[in-house]
Amino acid sequence: MAVDLGARTTKAVLVERRGEVLALTRYAMLDAPIYDKKFSPELLSDHLRSVAEALNGSTRFVALAIGLENTVVRQVELPQIPKEDMRLVLKNNTKGYLQQDLPNHVFDCHIFPPKVTPGAKVAETARAGTIPKLKVLVAGAKKGLIDDYQTAARNAGLSPQCIFPGMIGSVNSFEMAMNQIFENESVALVDVGFKHSTVCVLDRGELALTRVVNIGGDQLTSGLAEAMGVTYAEAEGIKLGMSPEALSTVELQVLPLGRELRASLDFFEHQSDRPVSQVFVTGAAANSENFLQMLHAEMIVECKTWSPTTFLQLALPGPQAVEIEHVGSQLSVAIGAALAAL
Repeated sequence: MAVDLGARTTKAVLVERRGEVLALTRYAMLDAPIYDKKFSPELLSDHLRSVAEALNGSTRFVALAIGLENTVVRQVELPQIPKEDMRLVLKNNTKGYLQQDLPNHVFDCHIFPPKVTPGAKVAETARAGTIPKLKVLVAGAKKGLIDDYQTAARNAGLSPQCIFPGMIGSVNSFEMAMNQIFENESVALVDVGFKHSTVCVLDRGELALTRVVNIGGDQLTSGLAEAMGVTYAEAEGIKLGMSPEALSTVELQVLPLGRELRASLDFFEHQSDRPVSQVFVTGAAANSENFLQMLHAEMIVECKTWSPTTFLQLALPGPQAVEIEHVGSQLSVAIGAALAAL
């Protein structure tokens, strides 16, 4: 069981390994609990219990993808040392490697396999006495928070297998679902969440850039409500329906998001001298062709939705087998969390 703990909606999937095949057997989408000023493990425990009941699965193993506001993700260069030593180096020098003080945090590392360049002068490098550093993806979170998540899962009768930043989930899913593009192109993955949106630039199989944009569906709806003088609920309906008379107003709300995302692509393209060929969008907004066209107009690159389920065997109950086509793009983080655990 993998759970994407979103700010507004919790998305969860049940994935089984059947020999060489991974099967999606059930999914669930529930309203997220409304947290007060302080995070409550008890509230999360009750919520996870409800998620497990909705999935109607027998497994107790769970992977949790947690929110952007609770994690830090950076790509850094580290010496060629064991992962345990990397974690210790990061813990003792967060300012030097992550550009901020992060006391009482725990870290984990993913080492990107070095790319072998044909004709590389390995012998000369060795004679010079220099040892190339490793590209490493670092994720961190407060130790107390991780302990609370583990406690909440166990109190819900579950066994937590891994906890990791939600933004990595879509990358995991994309690698499996769109492997040829993942391996050979420079593309951007954009996930439009409730409070934030994320952009991850993938460059021929490597995660080259990650960024969080503080614009999400909530801000788009609030801006639309104010501009049109309607309630939040009415604005949400207008945003989803995209009636012709509302398109220009919606476009004005999407404009700042498109500009922020374009700035991220510009930074990557300037640093790498490679263009981003396509943008793949997930989240509830990705189901709207009008929304994708608005992003395209501002980002000046093709924007499209994609399904994280194409590499999975679909073994869903009747109604879910029909609905998966419409909600599949919202499950990319949860599916990616399942892949991390499996």
